[in-house]
Amino acid sequence: MELTVLGCSGSFGGPRRGACSGYLLRSGSTAIWLDAGNGTFSHLQRHLAIEDLSAVVLTHGHPDHCVDIYGLHVLMRYGLEKTGLPVYAPEGLEKFLLSLVSDFGGTFDWRVIGDGDTTTVGDIDLRFSRTDHPPPTYAVEARSGGRRMIYTADTGPGWSVSEFAPGADLVLSEATYLHDDIPVPIHLSARQAGEAARAAQAKRLLLTHLWPLLDANAVAEEGSAAFGGPVTLATPDLITTI
Repeated sequence: MELTVLGCSGSFGGPRRGACSGYLLRSGSTAIWLDAGNGTFSHLQRHLAIEDLSAVVLTHGHPDHCVDIYGLHVLMRYGLEKTGLPVYAPEGLEKFLLSLVSDFGGTFDWRVIGDGDTTTVGDIDLRFSRTDHPPPTYAVEARSGGRRMIYTADTGPGWSVSEFAPGADLVLSEATYLHDDIPVPIHLSARQAGEAARAAQAKRLLLTHLWPLLDANAVAEEGSAAFGGPVTLATPDLITTI
């Protein structure tokens, strides 16, 4: 599998981190847009022809994870005139997003996800786990070709990557805060992300959902110390093989 970071800024974009949460996950001819935060749709089109998109996964209904689905809708419905693209999302998210459009015109095939659900998109097997975040939010485990990635989505410390089997090849974890300053317990600090990935015996840790105002070196140092090894900070257009 190959993961491309389309955006990694926590909750709001900016010059230091660019777009908000969004990733392109590929294996063979399968291409999944994983979260569609603001600013990620334009980045997606630099890496993939939209006609080649296999599915979209929206982990929850906060705008920094889903709002660019509207741009995809306009292009597919009125530009490409395509219908039926699978969109995996928590229950109720389709109705919530319809507050800004009259209908999606069959552009998307909405598929509800829940805790413990599994599905297969082309070459990639997916499993979902409900995290510790206010709206229904689901972490994603992706498997393909004997490799495995876990994406935490947004979560507080009441959920851990250990909900999935240990030993993932890559954990893509939110790390919104530094541990000495956690304003609200619905996101992880870099230390908490590192500790959780270490407990889950992750082979590599990629930190994302980074608060733009924090010092990147401090985030990396805190995460690395907790993980017990080097960590990578997500940056726009970073491509990593899993």
